[in-house]
Amino acid sequence: MDQPSHASESHPVGPDEVFTSGHADRRTERPQGEGPQGQRPGAEQRTAAQHAVEQRAVEQRAPDNHPAAPQTAQAPPAELRAEAAVPAQQWGQPAPTQQPTETAPTQQWGSSNRPAPHRQPPQQPAGPTLRRDEVDWAQEVLATVSEAFGGKVVGQGRLQETLLIGLLTGGHILLESVPGLAKTTAASTLAHAVTGSFKRIQCTPDLLPSDIVGTQIYDVSKATFETQLGPVHANFVLLDEINRSSAKTQSAMLEAMQERQTSIGGHIYPLPEPFLVLATQNPIEQEGTYILPEAQLDRFMLKDVLDYPTLEEEAEVLYRIDAGVFLSDQESVVSLEDVRRLQGLARRVYVDPAIIRYAVGLVYVTRHAERYIDPALARFIEFGASPRGSIAFAQAARARALLAGRDHVVPDDIKALAHRVLRHRVVLGFEAVAEDVKVESVIDALVSTVRTP
Repeated sequence: MDQPSHASESHPVGPDEVFTSGHADRRTERPQGEGPQGQRPGAEQRTAAQHAVEQRAVEQRAPDNHPAAPQTAQAPPAELRAEAAVPAQQWGQPAPTQQPTETAPTQQWGSSNRPAPHRQPPQQPAGPTLRRDEVDWAQEVLATVSEAFGGKVVGQGRLQETLLIGLLTGGHILLESVPGLAKTTAASTLAHAVTGSFKRIQCTPDLLPSDIVGTQIYDVSKATFETQLGPVHANFVLLDEINRSSAKTQSAMLEAMQERQTSIGGHIYPLPEPFLVLATQNPIEQEGTYILPEAQLDRFMLKDVLDYPTLEEEAEVLYRIDAGVFLSDQESVVSLEDVRRLQGLARRVYVDPAIIRYAVGLVYVTRHAERYIDPALARFIEFGASPRGSIAFAQAARARALLAGRDHVVPDDIKALAHRVLRHRVVLGFEAVAEDVKVESVIDALVSTVRTP
């Protein structure tokens, strides 16, 4: 299928200029610092003596009965260069005919100095992105995790999906609700379902960065400093009531969440793989709390807001308490190797260029809302989503497709994730708070302006 020939057929109604402007100019651009035929500046100024020396060297290496081949490299025709370059320059992604490679995790975590995984990545199949047996295996493992989750948490289906998406992508999750809606229970249940290390950090105003990251302790007997790693060095880290910790302590998590490493005493300590941060916060309390800055909120891939259980679900909670379900120890049902393989399969789920255009369009309209929605509603938006929003859409949609047993992403995956991806990235002003305008209503208005592929 020739993707570039029909890529412009499905595009957002609003931000047309993002996908159409400047294409003709890009087709004729050359890399900076290169001249005609891909030669560098100064190549045509080579002296006759230099050319003669190189020519003699070539003739000595060439067989006697074959003349030396000319040294000037012929560039491909301009139309071929333009056809191959436009998709990559337009989307910042490989051409649609190329399959994703297994180097994506390194780009995802943003860490350039960590050792490579000890296991060999699976070879990309030449045909479909995922084989049917791989999808079936993923469904079996995820069903096991879901069963363990449902044994401790009643209801909260969307919360279960959010946590499983975080498990499949390695993206950090922020949970928000009033007290008593099983935020901590859900996060710890998922962590204990996997045979990995789990640490819970109860955030308080007097919590220090060294209490999370680690510190150096002086050993008098050896007259040396010894490094004590903090609780963040675990596969699953639960930051309970993260908005109770000070801004200084919150910022200490930025390096760990983004770079997957910590710096202690001038040394870098990589975090274990997989690494997932599950944070909870209480929105109704104001005393002794510190609002998370936008820079840290953006590092959470998804933010889910929990709602009260139904009448039947709350009654089921009481039945399980009487039966002692919450007192029994939970056994691990999935190994770390299974999680790593699941994450590898999720990265190989196919995303069509039209779906990428749709996700990018949703993020784009948040930055230029005054052009596409009612100005009375657009004035509440102070800042739109960053490119991390597009990245989160692509990663989370792949995981959601795998949860549904599909090897490809559909537009409904993007729509279902719109609130969770954008609610903490679209920043509303004080007027929205004064007039009780919810960010979800603004997001719904923005989503309605972008045509579904």
